[in-house]
Amino acid sequence: MSYTLPIIILPALMFLFLGLMDSKLKPVVAGVFGTLSLGIIAILSYITAGDYFFSTGMADGAYQKIIAFNFEWLKITEHLHIDLGILLDPISVMMLVVITTVSLMVHIYSFGYMKGERGFQRYYALLSLFTFSMLGLVVATNIFQMYIFWELVGVSSYSLIGFYYTKPSAIAASKKAFIVTRFADFFFLVGILLVSFYSETFDFITLTNPENNILISTTAGISFLGISILSWGMMLIFMGGVGKSAMLPFHIWLPDAMEGPTPVSALIHAATMVVAGVFLVARLFPVYYLGTPEVLTIIGYIGAITSLFAAVVACTQTDIKRVLAFSTISQIAYMITSLGVSGLAGHDGLGYMASMFHLFTHAFFKALLFLGAGAVIHAVHSNEMSAMGGLKKHLPITNITFLIACLAIAGIPPFSGFFSKDEILAAAFHHDMILFSCLYICAGLTAFYMFRLYFNIFWNDNNKVYEHKPHEAGLAMTFPLMFLAALTIICGFIPFSKFVSADGMPFDTHINWIVACASIAIAVLGIAIAAKMYMKKTEIPDKVANSVKGLYTSAYHKFYFDEMWLFVTKKIIFNRISKPTAWFDRHIVDGFMNALACVTNFVSQKTKFIQSGLVQDYAVVFIGGALGIVLIMILI
Repeated sequence: MSYTLPIIILPALMFLFLGLMDSKLKPVVAGVFGTLSLGIIAILSYITAGDYFFSTGMADGAYQKIIAFNFEWLKITEHLHIDLGILLDPISVMMLVVITTVSLMVHIYSFGYMKGERGFQRYYALLSLFTFSMLGLVVATNIFQMYIFWELVGVSSYSLIGFYYTKPSAIAASKKAFIVTRFADFFFLVGILLVSFYSETFDFITLTNPENNILISTTAGISFLGISILSWGMMLIFMGGVGKSAMLPFHIWLPDAMEGPTPVSALIHAATMVVAGVFLVARLFPVYYLGTPEVLTIIGYIGAITSLFAAVVACTQTDIKRVLAFSTISQIAYMITSLGVSGLAGHDGLGYMASMFHLFTHAFFKALLFLGAGAVIHAVHSNEMSAMGGLKKHLPITNITFLIACLAIAGIPPFSGFFSKDEILAAAFHHDMILFSCLYICAGLTAFYMFRLYFNIFWNDNNKVYEHKPHEAGLAMTFPLMFLAALTIICGFIPFSKFVSADGMPFDTHINWIVACASIAIAVLGIAIAAKMYMKKTEIPDKVANSVKGLYTSAYHKFYFDEMWLFVTKKIIFNRISKPTAWFDRHIVDGFMNALACVTNFVSQKTKFIQSGLVQDYAVVFIGGALGIVLIMILI
């Protein structure tokens, strides 16, 4: 399967080509080159998936890990080295399909959405860089290669979020995303170093071998502060995922990332950057599952709390992209929780499969939601719900496709979100009722805030008159909507458990009708409440907000996490750490170096006559030295 190498190489080459030829290419030519390259990559990914799942990948009744390409890049010790390569297994092949599909739709959609924008060529170059980074991350053969591409994802997302570099809010958002995720990535790096020190390998196949797990055996009995060293290492690695996947308390960067172009939001928040944390835990799942189930439990509770928090905040936001941003946080946290429940009683691997299934389905309907939001913003030139209403008659395609995505994320059958969300709820129901309760409430809140968004955009017109009559965008923007809507309808019927396995842990799936009926009921209830409050203009929303004014205000301000981080960074980190460190650096370190320079200068001034260049001076020194040596010899 060496033909998989161009999947990684082609977007890198396209980034270099479009970046270097920026001013020499017409915008449309740059867009065509970028889109055609992505089309080729997508086709190769589909061929890879078909070959792997139906032919090459299966052996002895199970899917194998295949190293399609690998070479040693950097040798550290006799046993420890960093390789660069391509690892194919069920989750990496699935991610190839997801990333290339969504990225291709974003490339096509951007032809219409970004038309006439300054920096159009640069935009497509950065899209290629981002796609290259994510593809390199998911096919990494070892954890250090993943870390390299992990950082490339951070750099490329920084550039895309700050694409409108003349806009102060966009620059602030890009810096915020980079700094917050980089802070979390520091813990990821420490975890990698800790794990590799004891295992003497970065290789994923070696690290995750369930039959002879070298990491578990080499760290057995070693602890620090009463906690096993393996638990420390795996928790530190997960901290990197907390940052990238915007879990509490590192979630603050993601809502502000909406300052980037809307297609970028679809790419970052649907199938790529934000699921990196989920993929990281899934990649190392056998280590978590077999060696540190207590860490998986912590992961599950972090996910559940984040999911509930983000769902409550999403109910109060008025910027449609911010609603979708908090929706993304909530749904990614759903996946994290699903992985976490596998560390609890039962150990049947159902949560692992459910998480990967929801990652797959969520990618398509969330990309559809963001691109649909982009079509709405393109039509009314505003992100605020108050500037919208009654758009179903102006944007019929966007209306239908957006409704399909809302039904999917709400968990209404037969749309894809119903099947994947039901698996997560079933896994939580069997393992931990506290987590199940959190996720069940989130399911109702998700249906409510998504249809609050839908009704405010496409219904609830209140005889609204637009200055410029909104109209449906061209085929470049509507085709991706229709394509993703079709995927949203059909991909839930894929027998997912047949293709994605948790490294040999057997499990099968079926609909748990007790959980399914309960989840459908609360979703319908959420939709009904949203319809009552927002389908037509009423006083009910204001009355409800006033009745719980404190909670509503706190949720609207995102429970003041941004303010808390500002306080921590400004009052504690800056005043208590940075300022004293700066004083020490300026007065002690610089002072010592300045004093050393002054002493050196003084000594050189006093002794420079030795090197005067005059022969007479050299003769005096020579004779004086000779006489001094003779005198010493006589005295001795």
